[in-house]
Amino acid sequence: MKKILLSGLIVAALSASAFNALAETAPKTVTIGFQKANIFALLKYRGTLDSDFKKQGIAVKWVEFPAGPQMLEGLNVGSIDLAATGDAPPTFAQAAQADLVYLAHSPANPKTEAIVVPENSAIKTVADLKGKRVALNKGSDVNYLLVSALEKAGLSYKDVKAVYLPPADARAAFQRGAVDAWVIWDPYYAEVETNAKARLLKNAEGLVPHYTFYLASRKFAETYPQTAKGVIDQLGTLSDWANKNPDEAARILSASTGLPQPIWQRAIARMPFGAERMTPEVFKEQQALADKFTQIGLLPVKVNVSSATWSLDKK
Repeated sequence: MKKILLSGLIVAALSASAFNALAETAPKTVTIGFQKANIFALLKYRGTLDSDFKKQGIAVKWVEFPAGPQMLEGLNVGSIDLAATGDAPPTFAQAAQADLVYLAHSPANPKTEAIVVPENSAIKTVADLKGKRVALNKGSDVNYLLVSALEKAGLSYKDVKAVYLPPADARAAFQRGAVDAWVIWDPYYAEVETNAKARLLKNAEGLVPHYTFYLASRKFAETYPQTAKGVIDQLGTLSDWANKNPDEAARILSASTGLPQPIWQRAIARMPFGAERMTPEVFKEQQALADKFTQIGLLPVKVNVSSATWSLDKK
């Protein structure tokens, strides 16, 4: 009887030890970087992640950033644990030795970025951009779109006069005719279509896939893999909801950004939400972007994108 009792106590002690070990694998706080116009903003304002993590004893801290590069700098220095950006910023972060990992990605959404021109512009094709002033955000996803579109039209990046401006300044330059074309993404694209009657010259269809990537610092993802996976699972659930309730998603993002709801409805109509685990093919596409940026001198060094594979994906 004493042996049975002792055995039971040992099992109970081991179970308690195992439980405590599991409990220690969860952080007290997870800090997430977001931009007003991206999917993490939608997740923040819906509150589902905060509610779910609160039950697990995890607090969620949200930190707003103006753009992807600044967000990934925050990831690199440890001020945030997770982030969501477009295709280009992670490659620049890797070039700067940021120790990040790709957790997942959105479905390809090439219709959400485009080269636009004024409604009455004489520019009718990408080839007509030769010698013209083209506004864009340097090192952004649309930089890759412009390079790819020019090459397909038989031109090089040097054949246009790139005018590097952030979206707000580029919008003003486009409005007053200081540039001949603008390469931009949603929701700015939807806004300039709606309010300035901008004409689509070429979107990314058939040129580049264009993803949103969900990223984490390697330290966080390796230390708290289940928490990182929990965020991705929440993004998947949120995406299913947003795809089925686009008007409500547009209302939330309108409140977040200050842009009218109809503009967001226009953007969301071409913006499939989702959270899919990384694949060799997506890494290959991302490597092509990095190699192209190195080739044209935007990246100072060659980047090995797959070095940012999450260990959970290697198993």
